This record gives sequence, C-alpha cells and structure tokens, in this order.
Amino acid sequence: MAVSLLRSFVHLGPAGSAVEQPPFSGMDWYEHYAARHDADGSDGRLLSMFEFTESWAMWEMHPVGDEVVICTSGSMILLQELADGRTARIVLQAGDHAINPRGCWHTADLDRPAAAIFITPGLDTQHRPR
Repeated sequence: MAVSLLRSFVHLGPAGSAVEQPPFSGMDWYEHYAARHDADGSDGRLLSMFEFTESWAMWEMHPVGDEVVICTSGSMILLQELADGRTARIVLQAGDHAINPRGCWHTADLDRPAAAIFITPGLDTQHRPR
C-alpha cells in the first residue's frame, strides 16, 4: 500500500529497519516521535517530506549527526551558520541536495513554493527563533 511521505514519515533505525510513523500532526508530534525512537540514539534517522509556501520562521540544529536535504520541487535557499562564523547560502532547485553538518544551525528562505525530503538525525534537535 502506498503512503504519502507528506503525511506519514518513516523512522530509519538500527540494522536497516524502517518503521512507518503515525500521521504528522504538528510540532508536538516530535515529542511522541522522540519517546518512540530516542533509544536508537545517533543510529536513528527520520525520513520526512514537507511542502513550504514561505521562509522558515526558525533556525534548527542537529547535534548528533548530519542532515540531508533534497529539494523535490520549486527552489529554496538553505542558510547555514558555519563553525567559522560565516553564513553559507546554498540554492537548491528540484533534484538538488545539500548536507547540514552536525551542529550547524540552518534555516531556509523561499521566493516561491517548494518541497523537500529530509533525512534527519532527530535526537536532541534544537530550535531558535530567526
């Protein structure tokens, strides 16, 4: 049975496991995800997809691993605060990918709608306002 990645994400766990998740219901969904899978530690990854119509309102950072971002439609500008203090601007078009390094604060700007797939080490993810 096909399931939309926009509504139901997948947890990629140890030993090559893939576990379908309950439908995404908002930011509190992440707390329940953590309760289900934090025991996987840095071996766990969340496979998700989002559609965006505006720039992100927050910065985020993943302290336990790198995040892969794959633009699937539209375009987005990924902003990364690098360890040396510079801010990198990476323009992603449909089919492009970028990596947010472990511990790198990142956000995105949009000038038109876009969608992206994320492969995220979710453990201890942090957020801060822009």
